[in-house]
Amino acid sequence: MERVSIFGVKIFNINLQDTTKLLNAYLKGDKLNKIYTPNTEIVMAAKNDSQIKEILNRGDLLIPDGIGLVYGSRIKGKPLKERVTGYDISIKLLETANQNKYSLFLLGGEVGIAKMAAEKISKEYPNIEILGYHHGYFKGSHLGIQDSREENEIIHEINMKNPDIIFVGLGFPRQEIWIDRNAHRLNTRIAIGNGGVMDILAGKSKRAPEIYQKLGLEWLYRLLKEPSRIKRQLAIPKFIFNIIFNKDVVK
Repeated sequence: MERVSIFGVKIFNINLQDTTKLLNAYLKGDKLNKIYTPNTEIVMAAKNDSQIKEILNRGDLLIPDGIGLVYGSRIKGKPLKERVTGYDISIKLLETANQNKYSLFLLGGEVGIAKMAAEKISKEYPNIEILGYHHGYFKGSHLGIQDSREENEIIHEINMKNPDIIFVGLGFPRQEIWIDRNAHRLNTRIAIGNGGVMDILAGKSKRAPEIYQKLGLEWLYRLLKEPSRIKRQLAIPKFIFNIIFNKDVVK
């Protein structure tokens, strides 16, 4: 699979249709596949943190979840095919799971969010077997705490139930760290770090209106809704500046 390296983060040059085929292949296999959804902000963080960059690059699938990544790759003549969002592939996973009666475990979010998401998923996708859920407020490797009782109990529960898919919504970079640290002891086929998707599935938050999605301006919608995100969103102009004025940052 062709990849485009942006500041050393190796993004798969893939569209949603081909991503869906790849997800189906993962679910028919017998090994764990780690899926990460880097956007512009995440790539900029990885640019300045070699440990995060290494964790991301150990993933089995890195999708371009950020319109800035697409524009930046085009500016440098190494165009990514299209933006593929974590939300979109999460929905594709739910659709595939519903069609094939796959099972799911939800990990992350505030207390009660994973349960609410599980209930709504069960109503909309009745053929999915929800094997369990747990909130994201536990001591574990994503917080630098190794071998905590809480984390070991969660992993034991997951492995006893053996889900086909795990949604890990701990936020960046905690979800990526957690998946990377525990991949060797998880019985599942897909573990995806999908951030705020669980909040949307639970009904706690809403996705940007379609016009914002089509224009690649979901970041602007979130900023208008949450002005406190301004510091995080400054990563976008910094990214474009670095792309334009630095050589060999896209390969």
